[in-house]
Amino acid sequence: MKTNILVAQSSEMERADFYKKTYLHVALSILAFIGVETILLKTVPPQVIAMMFGQRYTWLLIIGVFWLASILASKWSLSQSKSTQYLGLGFYILLEAIIFMPLMFIAVNMTGGGNVIFQAATLTVAMFAGISAVAFTSKRDFSFLRNIIIIGGFISIGLIVGGMIFGFNLGLWFSVGMVILASASILYQTSKLKDAYGTEQYVGAALQLFASIMLLFWYILSILMNRRN
Repeated sequence: MKTNILVAQSSEMERADFYKKTYLHVALSILAFIGVETILLKTVPPQVIAMMFGQRYTWLLIIGVFWLASILASKWSLSQSKSTQYLGLGFYILLEAIIFMPLMFIAVNMTGGGNVIFQAATLTVAMFAGISAVAFTSKRDFSFLRNIIIIGGFISIGLIVGGMIFGFNLGLWFSVGMVILASASILYQTSKLKDAYGTEQYVGAALQLFASIMLLFWYILSILMNRRN
């Protein structure tokens, strides 16, 4: 059994192996999400998907369950047991596919929806690559972003819940703000890879990056869809 030492205290070879495994798992998570999302959109009745976002309190309940379940999945992904780590990652991918169903359903069925999804995916990958490059090449300490991300996260949740309860539209600028928040999260998560994880916790590290990527993709896609309307 390999020793799970902190990445920052590992050798160059062990560190490179950790990064390779982490980003490989991020890529595989994205591919798995695409596969699961495709299956769900083909098998789940449109009436069920419409019910998810048609009733504001139903969607609020779904988001609440997603938030609690994602905490559990994140905890599993950092377990000492490899099988539990993969259970957490797989569970989180399924959660993301479910929460994305209404947005993807609308995108697929709108005029030029396929192009919009492709554009959003391309922009997301490009931004992720650029932000990752900044995190790896810069010698700055990005730990200050943690409190900004936490505060921004709570504010955004409050606005989303308020919008559902009181029926107001958060609009374009909220989506732009969430793109900035997701970008900051990617920068922070990337910069802390060597300081927060052991060499055998690449599954958990991949989950955190995957979560930030999906948040970024959600709001880029939302912006592009609003521009088409």
